[in-house]
Amino acid sequence: MSVPATELFELGDVPLCCGHTIPAARLGFLQIGTLNADRSNLVLVPTSYGARPEDLAWLAGPVLDPERWCIVIAGMFGNGVSSSPSHGGMGLAEQGWVLHHADNVAAQLRLLQERFGVSRLPLIYGWSMGAQQAYQWAVRQPDWVERICCVCGTARTSPHNRLFLLSLRQALTADPHWTGSGFRGVPEQGLRTYALIYASWAASQPWFRSLEEPVEQHVEERWLPLYRRHDPRDLIAMLDTWLAHDVADGGDLNQVLKGLQARAAVVACDRDLYFTVEDMAAEAAALPDADFHVLRSTLGHRAGNPHSSPPEQQWLRQIVEQLLDG
Repeated sequence: MSVPATELFELGDVPLCCGHTIPAARLGFLQIGTLNADRSNLVLVPTSYGARPEDLAWLAGPVLDPERWCIVIAGMFGNGVSSSPSHGGMGLAEQGWVLHHADNVAAQLRLLQERFGVSRLPLIYGWSMGAQQAYQWAVRQPDWVERICCVCGTARTSPHNRLFLLSLRQALTADPHWTGSGFRGVPEQGLRTYALIYASWAASQPWFRSLEEPVEQHVEERWLPLYRRHDPRDLIAMLDTWLAHDVADGGDLNQVLKGLQARAAVVACDRDLYFTVEDMAAEAAALPDADFHVLRSTLGHRAGNPHSSPPEQQWLRQIVEQLLDG
């Protein structure tokens, strides 16, 4: 399937939860499939960490049927396509700037209202930080959301997951080019450390044992280029969004989850180190209407984004179809 071009939705000046305002904000998105006459078939896919909308276009076909659904993939703030620190007019947490998922939901809501004219979503499908946004949607816009499919992502960032994120942030800000609020040059040392940390958590020990090349070579060739395409300030901004993620805003998470109206499919991977089966099962148990699934895969966290692995794709397709038709 040919991937359509990413479009930009102009938002104007957007006030954020942190108190700052993004000047002339924009939201990057792409559409696959056709909106039906009564505008009832739009499936929203918020992006994951570091992903641009085109990176998730592979979902159309293997997991989401583009003949049945109008699939809209919406880029979160900080990803380099939607408004980000690299565009200017925005700072980092050191200057009081933190992009929250509530800000992403508010921007996506305007996209759906003003660009597509919809007022109800049959499904929000999200992996990793996309799953975080799906939860945020269900909490903040309950009348909009019929179903959510949360794949390898939680409603609140856990303490252990937070430790991982802090190690990534430290890798970048320990680089000699860090100024305390940005970078005076490309942080090559920081990016290499960052890529090593990220890769070490992303897949399982059995998967790494199966590699034919040394792990150092694997990270250099496969992981480092993924992060070099981003401005390091954007990488930090997205980390800060992840660190701040909590649909209960510090309150009783179980109580908030018990109040969700959307039907849910919560999908964990047995070898995911970011979002563990135990953490995801506990949240699923608190939801009033949810099915909990566990993918058995050596891919670890990447089992939730299996763009080149048909078995995991088939499992996800079955889960989504069961959720939509149930």
